[in-house]
Amino acid sequence: MESRLKVTIKDVAREAGCGIATASRVLNNSGPASAEVRERVETAARDLGFSFSAIGRALQGGRSMTIGCLVPSLANPVFAEAVQGVQDALSGSGYQLLIASSNYDGDADNEAIATLAAKEVDGLIVTMVAPERSATLKQARRRGLPVSLMFHDPIDGFLTAHVDNFQAAREVARRFADLGHRHTAFLSLRFSSSDRSRNRYAGFHAECRARDLPDPALIELGEAEANTPELLAEILASLGELTAIFASNDFLAIAVQKAARLMGKSVPHDLSVIGFDGIEIGRLLDAPLATIETAPNAIGRQAAQTLLEMMQGKACMQRPPLPFDFRAGATLARPRTESCDDDQGATWPPSVHSLKTDLKQG
Repeated sequence: MESRLKVTIKDVAREAGCGIATASRVLNNSGPASAEVRERVETAARDLGFSFSAIGRALQGGRSMTIGCLVPSLANPVFAEAVQGVQDALSGSGYQLLIASSNYDGDADNEAIATLAAKEVDGLIVTMVAPERSATLKQARRRGLPVSLMFHDPIDGFLTAHVDNFQAAREVARRFADLGHRHTAFLSLRFSSSDRSRNRYAGFHAECRARDLPDPALIELGEAEANTPELLAEILASLGELTAIFASNDFLAIAVQKAARLMGKSVPHDLSVIGFDGIEIGRLLDAPLATIETAPNAIGRQAAQTLLEMMQGKACMQRPPLPFDFRAGATLARPRTESCDDDQGATWPPSVHSLKTDLKQG
């Protein structure tokens, strides 16, 4: 069998009728060249099937040409879409993506960052439990590793691609209030370890206060309650006059609908539900989910673009939050009974409602 000859940059330069240094500048986009020379070099490279060795380019420039990307989960379509956005933004840049997930575990976050840094990645794109408290992430930055965050609200010392969770949650409260809901709750799976959830509750709470409504109940679930409709139904039943729930993500909002059916309640006539993220499956339900719709792909693209600029030595500033929309769906309606004159009762709302221990013992 005839052996295949390797095409070198010397061959490209000869074909283009220029020097090797000129061909290298054009193909590396690392220096000036006339439009006519650039076209000759690019045509010669394309005709000869020339491509730079990624290993050689990395060794020459002291770079690995890889970027580490850490997300909590790839099973959640929100993060999967964001990773796709990162990949789209890196297309044509020469960088390859190394992906890690932590299952929402802070220790796993730190281990993943340490592993990616040990692989000499040129930068990090990160969504994690608590970047502001991660010693491993701060150590990587001290070593000069550029870091771009996704989904996190702005944190001192880090640039992030995000939506304004606080303002988005205020919009949810406005939707509930305009329909006459007074007894509301915020449902979260990882409230204590998620800055996104905490900021969503803060915005929801602030708008309820601004409208002289009772403070929303804060319901922090464990994994068992979130994944077991019977347990979730028991928690919701204990809240009495609750007529509306804001779930911190769409998966929880879908779980609430199942739990409501087990309670014999109708969504939205007995219980209105709004989620957050706008995942596509929410549109496909018998009662399409009302939710705050974000653009995870755009978040990933922006995070990657910011990182590329940082790695190029450009001065980067925090960009404004990306837009969100409210998707009306079919899980939001006026409460069946709007007479809520018993707000003087001292039992509403619980400031934090968690039945994890009671349920496990019972």
